[in-house]
Amino acid sequence: MRGLVGKWTFRSQSGPDRGPLLDRILALRGVTDQGSARSFLEPRLTDLHSPSLIPDLDRAAERILRALGAGEQIVIYGDYDVDGVTATAILYHTMRAIRPDADVRTYVPHRLEEGYGLNSAAIAELAQAGAGVIVSVDCGVTAVGPARVARSAGVDLIITDHHTPPATEAELPDAYAVVHPRRPGSQYPFGELCGAGVAYKLAWRLATMSCGSERVSDALRALLIDLLPFAALGVIADVVPLVGENRVIARFGLERTRHTRFVGLHALIEASGLAGSNIGELDVGFRLGPRLNASGRMGHARDAVELFTTADGPRAREIAEHLTRQNEARRAVEQEILQQAIEMAERSGMTGPDRRAIVLAHPDWHVGVVGIVCSRLVERYSRPVILMHRHGGVCSGSGRSVPDFNLHAALAACSHLLEKFGGHDMAAGVHVRDERLDEFVEAFIAQANAALAPDDLLPRVEIDCPAAIEELTPDAVSQLERLAPFGRSNPPVRVLLPSLRVAAAPRLMGAHGKHLELQVRSHKQGFGLLRLVGWGWGERMEALDTNVPLDAVIEPKLSRWNGRVRVEAELKDAAPAAK
Repeated sequence: MRGLVGKWTFRSQSGPDRGPLLDRILALRGVTDQGSARSFLEPRLTDLHSPSLIPDLDRAAERILRALGAGEQIVIYGDYDVDGVTATAILYHTMRAIRPDADVRTYVPHRLEEGYGLNSAAIAELAQAGAGVIVSVDCGVTAVGPARVARSAGVDLIITDHHTPPATEAELPDAYAVVHPRRPGSQYPFGELCGAGVAYKLAWRLATMSCGSERVSDALRALLIDLLPFAALGVIADVVPLVGENRVIARFGLERTRHTRFVGLHALIEASGLAGSNIGELDVGFRLGPRLNASGRMGHARDAVELFTTADGPRAREIAEHLTRQNEARRAVEQEILQQAIEMAERSGMTGPDRRAIVLAHPDWHVGVVGIVCSRLVERYSRPVILMHRHGGVCSGSGRSVPDFNLHAALAACSHLLEKFGGHDMAAGVHVRDERLDEFVEAFIAQANAALAPDDLLPRVEIDCPAAIEELTPDAVSQLERLAPFGRSNPPVRVLLPSLRVAAAPRLMGAHGKHLELQVRSHKQGFGLLRLVGWGWGERMEALDTNVPLDAVIEPKLSRWNGRVRVEAELKDAAPAAK
């Protein structure tokens, strides 16, 4: 069935159609027994797997501890996004806690001048400056050349990463250790950790090995708990699946974020207008994360690294306010690129059913912002998108994908046309020479055309299950809130309410009538009204036929205004009731 927004699909085609709503939702998401329900609804830190199960992690921890004991210079080489910044902070604070006088330094490449990941020139410079050990975080699993440079310079390179690894162990970089939960031959039970998650596991093992016991000192135990907010920021901002270990990290990390002991994180929370608030996944995704990413996109991510590692109170506030200004500038640049990209994509026929991907390059586009614009275009056109900055004979940029299209695999199929690429199934970075651009565009679109049917280009409105208004009691919706935090692989609950009757004329809300309010009731007599709010639905009011019963896809919410708890719902889609 199709509504005003898109094509309706159920997230699971089989599941119970009776019983409490929470139980039905859990079963439809694969949580079918009491034990797994407990783990999902009441995660515990003891649910985390032993760090030693990750290949090479013990070897890496032993080498770092040896370097700390011998006073060797250790450099943590991070990526310039939230995941890389938080992973850097996790290891920095752990090493300094184990050895306060340790020579631990940080390095993050400049996004525009050096690009993503380990680069050979930086490795050589760090070696010349005295580094004995370099620890990468959130990058490096395909860095064969930089690993060779490190070895020839006598530096022990420890790689920790989570991005798509090579297919065989022989293709891994020749590093002292390659710590990756999904590297070839790994038996680690959960392969979906983000970079900060891998760093947290290494920090945990550093703590236990330094204490010579699985029971660590009170100080290190407190530190590991206090580092969870950094790991949670990485989990949520990097959009890894919010299940398994990621769910445990996110749940406990978010709970502690408001009360962080780290002055830099506290300053960022204040600059984001969140002081005193309970911080959830949406706050990370829309307020904290964008400010951190802005440093790497619009300036240099070393500011964000400093904020989370060495900045004191006044300096932390200065950096946090600077990141806020950079984020505002990023938003203006993003809007300009978005409008240009929409015009170019539509003019070139990349928004129709015959060309099922968008691949564009422009000399004026900011390479640090194009990835965000890719996401906006994916939302708008429901197809994979690659946007690039054209400069110096090379087009460099980012790509984002849709669930039915493996972006990394498609780029691999076009790799003979590329200078380099990397990433995973939903996001990637790409570099192609000008003279190969047209050929790459056609080859990539051919990959998309082969993998995606025209019907796949419709926006997909995913639904958990049908429900009745009568089920949406305050207690039932409160139970659904236990499924949070929401994100990839654990989206907010959406239910289909069939045959609703509109009880009053729709009302426009907002300064410019941008939003819509509907009062609906069940077709069954005697049940009260349910308020639906459609954010951005003002323009759809004319298309709503409120004279006939409606089927509505909604996300149930609890309103706690003025101490009164009542059920409301966010309208996601609607259509005339199925007959």
